[in-house]
Amino acid sequence: MNCIFCKIVKKEIPSKILYEDDLVMAFEDIAPQAPIHILVIPKKHYSTVLDINENDKELIGHIFMVIKKITEQKGVDEKGFRVVMNCNSQGGQTVFHVHFHILAGRQMHWPPG
Repeated sequence: MNCIFCKIVKKEIPSKILYEDDLVMAFEDIAPQAPIHILVIPKKHYSTVLDINENDKELIGHIFMVIKKITEQKGVDEKGFRVVMNCNSQGGQTVFHVHFHILAGRQMHWPPG
């Protein structure tokens, strides 16, 4: 598999890791779209959200607890932030490994585009 995020998980590609445990990794995006732009990924490879199944409920809940922890550590929990997940090409997904974007540090607008 030639997945860039799997290579980051295996530490084959360097990244600025902000959080890591047995299930999840969070690191800074290399092309940030906001002053704070962090990616949170499961270590297990899922190409899209459509590959997640009933057995993955605890993992998804854990990811959101990690997002909460990171936003608190970055001090953006009270001011606000955006969590984005894209699915497939028309949804804007460019890396086919499930990932959540945490965007913060500037005013977000709606609709996003």
